[in-house]
Amino acid sequence: MSVSNLEKSKIQAQVLAPLLKAFQAEFGTERANDIARKALGSWVYKVGQQIREQGTGPGAEKIAAGLPVFSAADAQFYKELDEPELGFLFLCSQDFPLTEGLSPDLELVRTQTIMQGANHCDFRFRLKQEKQEKENRSV
Repeated sequence: MSVSNLEKSKIQAQVLAPLLKAFQAEFGTERANDIARKALGSWVYKVGQQIREQGTGPGAEKIAAGLPVFSAADAQFYKELDEPELGFLFLCSQDFPLTEGLSPDLELVRTQTIMQGANHCDFRFRLKQEKQEKENRSV
C-alpha cells in the first residue's frame, strides 16, 4: 500500500506539531523553530540525494516530474489545523535543502508561499551557472 505525500505530512504533523509546541514553550519559538528547521533540513537534503540517485536525467527534470506531488493540498491541511506557520516550517522551508540535495547545480528562488498568506507559491528553479553568467554580463 502506497502512502501519498499528503498522508505522510498528516501523519508527521500529528507527532511534530505537539512536539514543536512543547519545545517552543520551553526554549522560545525562534530557537525551537531554528533547531527544527536545521534537523529537518539535514534529513530532507538526504531525501533529495536519494531522489537524485534514482533514475536518469538532470535535477530540473526530476523536480518538474515531482511538482504535482507538492500541491496546495498540503498547505490547506495545515490551514485547517490553524497552524500555517508549522506548515511553512515543516514543508515550505524544506524546499531549499531538498533542491540542494537533488542537485548542487540548482538554485530555488521563491518570494511567497501559501503558508505565508499568498494565493500561490512562486517556485523558480535555475542552474547556478546561469545565475553566475547573468551576473557576469551585468557587471
